[in-house]
Amino acid sequence: MQEPLSNLILEFYKSLQPPPKLPRGIEILFPQQHESVLNLVEIFLNKYYNDNHQRRLIFGINPGRFGAGITGINFTAPRQVREKLNIEHEFGNGSELSAEFIYEMIDLYGGPDEFYHDYFLTSVCPLGFTRNGLNLNYYDDPKLFKAVKPFIVKSIRQQISMGFLTDTCICIGGEKNLKFFTALNNEFDFVKEVIPLPHPRFIMQYRRKQKQEYLEEYMRVLKRN
Repeated sequence: MQEPLSNLILEFYKSLQPPPKLPRGIEILFPQQHESVLNLVEIFLNKYYNDNHQRRLIFGINPGRFGAGITGINFTAPRQVREKLNIEHEFGNGSELSAEFIYEMIDLYGGPDEFYHDYFLTSVCPLGFTRNGLNLNYYDDPKLFKAVKPFIVKSIRQQISMGFLTDTCICIGGEKNLKFFTALNNEFDFVKEVIPLPHPRFIMQYRRKQKQEYLEEYMRVLKRN
């Protein structure tokens, strides 16, 4: 009998081994090293992924300090865990712009049950980074990207091997994440087609007046699959 997806994803998170040598001054965000975070992730996975249904992947950039860097759940800050997923936890009630947009989108999609039945939110790099206390994307520093590229490739392959659909995937994160992920996909052939969507933080910070238009763009892409 095939193991449920929830178990496979949880084991993936438990098995994460950070890249051994990062450039000087860069710190790693590794929430899954904490038992309390893994306990929350396990509850989330058992609630939404305890089956063998085939889903598609949505790749963000990497976890940030106020979302997945705290909860271990991509694009999900503590407030969304409690208010949108109805899961109690010990991580306070903080929020962040990306999580607010994503869960407004999930509500429009039909709610967490429907959305997570069809998709798994992940990241090109499953661990995050900071420098001088600020979020750092995996592609922001050439030395960082060189150091983490093998880790990124291994992590994506591990997730693909869980049985996710590979005809298409979605890449969230503007031009740079799309550029780097597309180059990786061209080199390693993870999926047949990469579909881009703008990053929620960009939308909420610079295009909030057009938020409804972006939500509709998300719906067109997500529902076409």
